[in-house]
Amino acid sequence: MGWPKFQVGEQVEMLCDHLHADGQRVTSWQPGQVTAVDERMVAVQFNVQVFSNPGWPVADRTLWCTHGSRRLRRLDECD
Repeated sequence: MGWPKFQVGEQVEMLCDHLHADGQRVTSWQPGQVTAVDERMVAVQFNVQVFSNPGWPVADRTLWCTHGSRRLRRLDECD
């Protein structure tokens, strides 16, 4: 693969549906922490309520995506 893989403990941002501070559901970049990785996937846990693709709240606030996803970036890649 052409990109470096994420590591457990790394701080990242994911483009996802989540609750904004004012209680509105929005889709934007949300910071989180990598909690698990395997060869293909990355698990990111958030401090706010996040929602799955069909719109259901995720109980453990953890979303998964692939290592090369455009919806996942390291904090130093922001700007």
